[in-house]
Amino acid sequence: MSGRVPAESAKINELANGLRAGHRAALARAITLIESRRADHQAAARELVQALLPRTGKAIRVGITGSPGVGKSTTIDTLGMYLIERGHQVAVLAVDPSSARSGGSILGDKTRMAKLAASDHAYIRPSPSSGTLGGVAAKTREAMLLCEASGFDVVLVETVGIGQSETAVSDMTDFFLALMLPGAGDELQGIKKGLVELADMIAINKADGDNIKRANIAAADYRGALHILSPRSEHWQPPVVTYSALTGTGIAELWQKVQDHRNAMMASGEFASRRREQQVKWMWSMLENRMMARLRSDAAMRAKVRKIETEVAEGRIAAALAAETIAELLQ
Repeated sequence: MSGRVPAESAKINELANGLRAGHRAALARAITLIESRRADHQAAARELVQALLPRTGKAIRVGITGSPGVGKSTTIDTLGMYLIERGHQVAVLAVDPSSARSGGSILGDKTRMAKLAASDHAYIRPSPSSGTLGGVAAKTREAMLLCEASGFDVVLVETVGIGQSETAVSDMTDFFLALMLPGAGDELQGIKKGLVELADMIAINKADGDNIKRANIAAADYRGALHILSPRSEHWQPPVVTYSALTGTGIAELWQKVQDHRNAMMASGEFASRRREQQVKWMWSMLENRMMARLRSDAAMRAKVRKIETEVAEGRIAAALAAETIAELLQ
């Protein structure tokens, strides 16, 4: 055992050096390592992230959500190229809990981000192909840190737009962008209390051609909805903008709002406090994942948990006592 440890540490150091040098292959290998479920790989991944921690945290982290058909991929492709043209290095990550069921990832088809996929200044990574939301989100957080350590200064995190995944992405980013379509009218009732409360900005896509008038009407509707709600921060009133991912119109203004938000949060001290809160949330989330992984991976524990589940289902023991019994198994 003692002979293997230095060799493993040497491999991790080599991988860390590759990331620091911005080598794409090293980043891909590192993210594959953190996505592995093998205990030895997970231990190596923890050591790697810890070693790279001083090089993380400087990127602009933007979460992007929107219903299917809103043009997320085209928006990310256009926005990403706009940023690259201005000297940024852009990483795109996905949080896709549905991939466990569908067998694929929302970003699996990189042809939907053809320009970014072809750029040396961009990196696109789909979410793990299986796993719970908590597991996928944890892996995405770690992947974000690795991208930052590798020199990417803008990280775009995409969610498929399913309730909990939106909350997870807003909890790991600095700015949460909600994309909408023109003609939103009826949708307003359904989203007022959910997505809109998380959003730092609402952007109406497809504001081009005959759609411009409809986009402006939708924007006015959303502005009205936002005035009713309490904003996430007292230092920022979420704006509503219109843009076209197809023509690029409005993309510069959209990005300027992201920067305005960052400046406002930094000036008030809220940026640093939100990042600190996120770090602690991540810790608890990962602890919960580790505990659940132990319950699932240990055959003897699994058998005991199944027996307890049956007793709860049949009303023989109370849920509270069952939870205490399972907690004792982890000690």
